[in-house]
Amino acid sequence: MTISDAFHIYDTTLRDGAQQEGLNLSVHDKITIARHLDDLGVGFIEGGWPGANPKDTEFFALAKKELKLKNATFVAFGATRRPNVIAADDVLLGALRDSGAPAVTLVAKAFDRHVDLALKTTLEENLAMIRDSVTHLRQEGQRVFLDAEHFFDGYRANRDYALEVIRVAMEAGADVAALCDTNGGMLPDEIADVVHDVLTATSARIGIHCHNDTGCAVANSMAAVAAGATHVQGTLNGYGERTGNADLVTIIANLELKKKQLVLPPNALRESFRISHAIAEVTNISPSGRQPYVGVSAFAHKAGLHASAIKVDPFLYQHEDPASVGNDMRMLVSDMAGRASIELKSQELGVDLGGDRELVGRIVDRVKEMESRGFTFEAADASFELLLLEEISGKRPSFFTIDHWLTTVERAEDQSIVTKAEVTVTAQGKEISCSGSGNGPVNAFDNALRSGLKQLYPELEVLELTDYKVRILEGRLGTGAITRVLVETSDGKGEWNTVGVHENVIAASAMALEDAVTFGLLRQGRKPE
Repeated sequence: MTISDAFHIYDTTLRDGAQQEGLNLSVHDKITIARHLDDLGVGFIEGGWPGANPKDTEFFALAKKELKLKNATFVAFGATRRPNVIAADDVLLGALRDSGAPAVTLVAKAFDRHVDLALKTTLEENLAMIRDSVTHLRQEGQRVFLDAEHFFDGYRANRDYALEVIRVAMEAGADVAALCDTNGGMLPDEIADVVHDVLTATSARIGIHCHNDTGCAVANSMAAVAAGATHVQGTLNGYGERTGNADLVTIIANLELKKKQLVLPPNALRESFRISHAIAEVTNISPSGRQPYVGVSAFAHKAGLHASAIKVDPFLYQHEDPASVGNDMRMLVSDMAGRASIELKSQELGVDLGGDRELVGRIVDRVKEMESRGFTFEAADASFELLLLEEISGKRPSFFTIDHWLTTVERAEDQSIVTKAEVTVTAQGKEISCSGSGNGPVNAFDNALRSGLKQLYPELEVLELTDYKVRILEGRLGTGAITRVLVETSDGKGEWNTVGVHENVIAASAMALEDAVTFGLLRQGRKPE
């Protein structure tokens, strides 16, 4: 069998993942995400519920015309026929039939209490609904998967009936029965026991669909696979309502790297970091830095002891090669830094310290002293690189000096807020006075500084401030609060981060912006004065 048929990686980001609080996908967003998922090489992409809402109906109509999948099979999701209705006459079942999707996932009640309370019908009629719906769609030429909703709750309450739901679906022609931990309350050992029992009692092909309410969605999915499940449902980045669904990125990496089970096309796993972050951009939900395998901190090292070991052998503190998922190892420079941390981080930045132990010692001491004053270099690589260059040459790279600045914020008579900045700089032996306005004092300062310097450094035209973060640090030794500012700047080809610290937020911002522009000029190939 092909990879996708021997073992199913089934993605439900566009349906179950879209139920996450604060996640709102347009039809265009869903098309874009589907293409990313197809690039990753998942076997099945569940598009949503055609006929249930206008957006999904529009999406399926557009997908027929525009969505050309090279790896995945497109799947429509829906429910079995309604009680006491002929399958061929059921409107929502008809929408699944007419969706254009070659496969359909039918959700069915596997919990007798839900049949009684939610469907308000008999247990026998529920089985007939499953049988008729699967049979009808199979006769129409569609492949059918069954999502046995609340299966584990149903199994605990009435094992015989829950198993009968699976048997009926398989006898009617369903390919897979996915056991759904709908409430997300199961634990791995419990999942494994139930999956084993269902396989023994029914001989069905079993899938697993887990939610993360106990923090065990990935572990539960892996336990189900170990017990014999050959179909795993989940979402990219673990999106989903409440605490989310099983994260398919983590499951796939665990299967391929830990279990040596190829579930994606060859080398596709290396695209997982890129695709995970690309989908996060579409959803507008910031990716978790601590996400296994593909988080930016997944292979980041901070402690000096760890760095010393990594310098000898990276795998002493890394469970996998970051490149296997398209990620990178990063060294974080902090007050925990030792010599090895500094040396490895310098290598990462392309700065040669030449094995000079005295130089490395000076850098370690300076980093620790500056961090005691509120600086952080973990997220400010550009400021750290400028520090390295200063320690190596004995002189900080400089293209200009800020002599004076003034910012004003005024509420005008028309109630509008007017923010202006005046900056005086010395560059190439010339004193330049410049001004700027913006939506805040920092934006105005940035505009003023670059407008003046562009007279001498026209390459600054491409620089853009892309992110700005402020953190108020606790008072130190009885003094007032300290403000730390992190600035992200882009030149269209890459981004870099700089840091400033001061009691005054504008002064801290000016410090970070000065580093940002200085580093930007170095990137453009300018030589310091």
